[in-house]
Parts: sequence; structure tokens; C-alpha cells
Amino acid sequence: MVVRTIYVTRHAFRVSYTLNAATGEYRTNSPSPTGIPSDPPLASYGVQQSHELAEALTRLDPAIDIVEWYGVANFNHPSPASPALLKTLFPFTFDEIYQATVIPQPSGETISQLHDRVAYALDQIIASIDAESVTRDVSILICTHAAILIAIGRTLTGSMPSDPNEDDFIAPTAGITKFVRRQASAPDITNQPDGKVAAHIRPVDWKNGQGVAGGWTCVLNGNCDHLAGGAERSWGFKDAE
Repeated sequence: MVVRTIYVTRHAFRVSYTLNAATGEYRTNSPSPTGIPSDPPLASYGVQQSHELAEALTRLDPAIDIVEWYGVANFNHPSPASPALLKTLFPFTFDEIYQATVIPQPSGETISQLHDRVAYALDQIIASIDAESVTRDVSILICTHAAILIAIGRTLTGSMPSDPNEDDFIAPTAGITKFVRRQASAPDITNQPDGKVAAHIRPVDWKNGQGVAGGWTCVLNGNCDHLAGGAERSWGFKDAE
């Protein structure tokens, strides 16, 4: 099995939350199913977007087979909900056996650290799929947040702009970005996913056009043709607070 195509999408339009930078307190006016203020539910408009996105995903060719970023702060940011809680919310789809490849620093990351963490995670995920004994190529789908989507684009293509605020990879809500593999490198799974904290992972050589796992070409960038409202609420690092 070799991963040939990666689709990346950003979550649909969500309810907003606020952060008091002085106290580190996150707040939202809408109750979150997980009880985490920075993990709010989709807005009603976002639910509509998610249905339009789901319909578009069924038409992808090749077809599909199968964490938020916080800036550096002097307080700890919220952690994801526990596997036990997520299982109650997604009883038929959540895999309790899955273990995170890498865990972000609780006090946040610089933009550079974020990209290196994403590169490491992608390197391990792709390698583990490549190493499985299945005789066909596959496509995978990653649903994530805007900052991660941008970092995925840069680390897969090996293109890191001198100004990280550059609008290179577009991240509208519920858009679709597609990457096609240039060449498959030999699987390297010497560092199996084990929930490593980001500060303790090995570096992945992805810059200067090299890209993760042999490099990838972006053939679709934040496409929103499937959405009735088109591209909306696109985010870039220049928008980070």
C-alpha cells in the first residue's frame, strides 16, 4: 500500500470563542459537547456546509479510503477531550485504540515548531500506511483546523515562505485541498507513534522543496465549488491573535 493522494479539509463554520490573554481563560456562549470552551460546536450554517462537503467527498477521484494550534503563552492551553468522552459522542466511528503520533506543548508553539510537529506527524502517518501489506494505492482525508492545514501544505510540498504570514495555502471553512505524491520514499517507521511530546521528536528534513515522504504537488487549493456560499472565513497566520 502506498499513499498517492492526500485530501485536506478544514472544519465547517463554527461558533466563536474568546480568550482572555491575561488570565488564560477561554469562553464561549454556546455549550460545547466536550465541555471545552475552545472546542465549540458548528453553527447552523456550518452544519449546512458540512452536508455540502460530505456530498462533495463522495465524488472525489481517487476516492477516500479512510489538533488545533495555539501560539506560545504563559499559561497552558486546553487539551483535547479524553478518548472515553469522544467515544460517547462518536460511538460508531471513534477508534479508542488509536494513539496520537505527537502531542503539542501545552503552553503553545511558535509557528516554526508547529510546522516541524506537523511534518513529523505526517511523516509517521504516511510511513505507517505505506508499510502495510496491501497491494493497492490509497487516498486519505485529513480534517483539521486552518493553521494545521496551512502547515500541512507547506510541509508536504517543502515550500516554506520567508514570511509565514504569506497566503500560500488557502484555508476557508469546509474547502478541499488536494495533494498528489511526486514519488514514494522508503517507509521509515523507526519512530512509531507513541504520543511523544513535540519537544522530544526527531526533526524531519522537509524544507527547500523536499517535502515529507518524497514530496507532494498541490493540485487543488482551498476549492469551494461544492459550497453554496463559496469560500468563506479563510484564515491565515496573519490573523493569529
